[in-house]
Amino acid sequence: MADGDRIVIVGAGVAGLRAAERLREQKFDGEIVLIGDEARRPYHRPMVSKALVMGTERPSDVGLSHYLPDLDVHWRLGARVTHLDTVERVVHLPGGESLWYDGLIAATGVYPRHLPGSPRHDPRVRILRTVEDSMAVRRCLNASKKPAVVIGAGLIGNEFAASMRHIGRDVTLVGHAKAPLHRFGDRVSSGIVEAHHEHRAKLAMKSEVRHWISTKDTVGLHLTNNQLLVASVVVLAIGSVPSVDWMRGSGLDISDGVLCDSKLFAEGASDVVIAGDIARWPNLRFDETPRRVEHWINAVESARHAADNLLLGHSSAVPFTPLPRAWSTLYDTRLQMCGMPSLAEDTVTLADGITGFVRDGRLVGVSCWDKPRAMLDWMAELDRRLPAPDYVPEPEPAPAAEVPTVEPALAGLSAEVPPEFESGFDAQAFEREFESEFANDIPTTAFPAQSPPTTALQAQSLPAGALPTMAIPMGR
Repeated sequence: MADGDRIVIVGAGVAGLRAAERLREQKFDGEIVLIGDEARRPYHRPMVSKALVMGTERPSDVGLSHYLPDLDVHWRLGARVTHLDTVERVVHLPGGESLWYDGLIAATGVYPRHLPGSPRHDPRVRILRTVEDSMAVRRCLNASKKPAVVIGAGLIGNEFAASMRHIGRDVTLVGHAKAPLHRFGDRVSSGIVEAHHEHRAKLAMKSEVRHWISTKDTVGLHLTNNQLLVASVVVLAIGSVPSVDWMRGSGLDISDGVLCDSKLFAEGASDVVIAGDIARWPNLRFDETPRRVEHWINAVESARHAADNLLLGHSSAVPFTPLPRAWSTLYDTRLQMCGMPSLAEDTVTLADGITGFVRDGRLVGVSCWDKPRAMLDWMAELDRRLPAPDYVPEPEPAPAAEVPTVEPALAGLSAEVPPEFESGFDAQAFEREFESEFANDIPTTAFPAQSPPTTALQAQSLPAGALPTMAIPMGR
């Protein structure tokens, strides 16, 4: 990228913001256009399922405006990109608007997964992604004193359940797994179960919704364990899907996020880099298999790295090899994760409250429950055991070799016509006659035939090594 170029960032979340910030830090003096589908400027999204839904913070309190430097960015908020054309290097917006770019950073994040059969037309069945979603849940809670229900035993589901107990609202967490956040190991999941029981949050594990019952004031859920729940609001938190529909038809691989190389460049587009939850890239610290990582810290780090690489260009860019990290707080207890626990084939207890995740006898991840100081030491140990591989820059392309000019086979023959082959043809007279006829725009007269050679071919005495020639008749 050069000064005067335009870089378009699609996605105005924390990844898009940090990408723009990094571009300016690296002294990029061109135009930056930041497009976001929400009408709000970037805000602290984890607060949506915590302080904001509890009512302890207002929407204005969770914004990142206090951290927004003067980036000299053209904000296009409340605008959703509808299509990407990587050949013409254009993004299309509603109303027929299009924006050209010299470089593109895609950071559109993920969208909550839909639960098949759920009555999404019912205003009391909600998702939690935006400030507006959180405010809608608050309105449902204020309209009825009935319990809240959250479907999904992942991080957002557990955060929401803990938030409800903080404000004294009864809540039931429904999940099909045997325990909440079981993928983080038995120590973490058992600690979460104990914390929920201690704070009197109800769990309905190994269960799913069999029937939905919508009434005037409440929503009923009949579970597969034959339990009947009556709720003032139901939050769907069963995972997420990458927000990449706007890239359909662009030629990029969007089968699971956007397929990238190790440098975060989209495969098949040397001027498009991907950041945040939608990036599916091979983290060479672990292996060469492309994967997505959905964590807030990864969104920040990948955005800054993608911005650096876009400015450097693909040949000078370096692979993105982070040690993934994530954390959350449930009932004032810290939950932390480092590495890639999802790759593990087995788990080991490393210390009290610390679980190690092992693949092929190699430690690939660590999680902890309420052991923040010990976790710092194990993060350093994991970083030592999983070093980022040394990167060998791509060799500069060799200059194109000069291709010797191949002369025609007859080029070596003398251009002089032997006297015995001269026909008496006057070339200058022919040119004068042709120019005269062309200038007068009249049909040319037949040029007088010249006398044939005075000696017959057969009688020619050819020089040594010379070949007799053959006349080739020319058709009209």
